[in-house]
Amino acid sequence: MATPTDSVELVGDEVTGNVARAVLFAAATSATAPVDMVHPLAPNVPITLQTLWVYLAGLVLGPLWAGVAFTLYLLAGLIGLPVFAGGNAGLGVILGPTGGFLIGFPLGAMAIGAVAHGTDGLTAPGEIPVPRVVAALIAGSAVVYAGGAVGYALVQAIGLVASVSAVVVPFLPVAGLKVAATVAIVRSEGLVAR
Repeated sequence: MATPTDSVELVGDEVTGNVARAVLFAAATSATAPVDMVHPLAPNVPITLQTLWVYLAGLVLGPLWAGVAFTLYLLAGLIGLPVFAGGNAGLGVILGPTGGFLIGFPLGAMAIGAVAHGTDGLTAPGEIPVPRVVAALIAGSAVVYAGGAVGYALVQAIGLVASVSAVVVPFLPVAGLKVAATVAIVRSEGLVAR
């Protein structure tokens, strides 16, 4: 006795597309892992392009799927793929001085998606008003930097104020450049979200 299978749909096209986009963002973030620079005022924390991908994921994927993308990214690093800054991997990186930033990635991406898109579903990134995009990016940056500052303070056994001075303040101009680049990217006609 045969069972017809032509009408069976295990996963809908929308979910499949969202999973594919989440994996794409995780992969793109991973591809930029080897590209890092030493910050002259904070040599223990590298400058990377990875937060740019956090910003874009939140705007393009929305809160849920941006969170999924960066959870996949963290899982890839945990199992040993060289996806963290400098091509590093493993639990030791997450438990190290910069691990708080990594933990902040999915949370920051979710915050960006929530502020940018609200509760009405996804809006094409180019159609989100620029002030709202900037507010979303600032909120997401605050989440990522808060995670980084707390993680650094715990691992280095220093106070939170000293940690913010060491690993947040020197990076604010860099974050400003990434916010500007993200706004330019989402306002370009080449970016299509769906």
